[in-house]
Amino acid sequence: MKKNVSSITIIHFIGLQTPHSTRFLIFFLFLLIYCVTICGNLLITTLVSYSKTLHSPMYIFLTQLSVSDILLATDILPNMLHHVLMKGSTISFSDCITQFFFFSVSEALECLLLTVMCYDRYLAICRPLHYTLAMNFQVCCILIITCWVLGVLVGLILTSTILQFEFCGPNNIDHFFCDLDPILRLSCSDTTIVLFEAIIMNYILAVTPFFVIVLSYVYIIITIFKIPSITGRQKVFSTCSSHLTVVCIYYGTLVCVYLLPRREQSRNITKLLSLLYTVVTPLMNPIIYSLRNKDFKQALDKIINHSLHFFLDR
Repeated sequence: MKKNVSSITIIHFIGLQTPHSTRFLIFFLFLLIYCVTICGNLLITTLVSYSKTLHSPMYIFLTQLSVSDILLATDILPNMLHHVLMKGSTISFSDCITQFFFFSVSEALECLLLTVMCYDRYLAICRPLHYTLAMNFQVCCILIITCWVLGVLVGLILTSTILQFEFCGPNNIDHFFCDLDPILRLSCSDTTIVLFEAIIMNYILAVTPFFVIVLSYVYIIITIFKIPSITGRQKVFSTCSSHLTVVCIYYGTLVCVYLLPRREQSRNITKLLSLLYTVVTPLMNPIIYSLRNKDFKQALDKIINHSLHFFLDR
């Protein structure tokens, strides 16, 4: 196997261009976002583990989405915080490839989990009589394991191919993290093969799931409109509205960043859009699901009351 021959050992991020006067404000904003993202997603996993009323496939899938969001936020935000505070940051070439690997895994995992969660809602709403049989605990575990295996496989394939290239500079990345396109700009090899791999994987793990989600929601909406009472429609739609909101935010930004034609003058816009799915989406997921879900609120109230009684009794 051909080994990577690289003259690049250190990579400099150009990143987000922020005014000097707002440096500390932006730093504390991103730090707050990171803390809320980690705490919010950990809260979801804790609530689902603690409350028996949340031991259903939809919430189990949601815990995996939270793990994916924690992985993505931890992969991107710490280095971004360093960049904002120090007005620039550096990263070793090996760390850059590692960051890209975990970014690829978390993005592929997010696409697959959102698709599986949509399939779960489709069965619950359109095929309620077959739901317990089609989405039992064993099927749930198989789907989760499949999502993780495919996500890791995507990361391994892309990074192993990239490591076969020769990198000769320049060693500046005009982004705030190591995405595929900025990394390939550093290479002086023919990168056609990895671009072909990326296109194939985008269609398999992003475009195809997106159409599956759209088709599923067409059936879901048709089924909802068949419900005679308005109250019944609202109740059923509320069970999938949070997921639909997350899908719109996530896929909307992915389409703008990766599928629309790119121009050199639009790099700043690309960075801002990238912020939405790497920083904002992991933050919004627990907020959207928890604030719009009565089961989560009830489970949180139980934990708070149980904790208060425990400390008061002592």
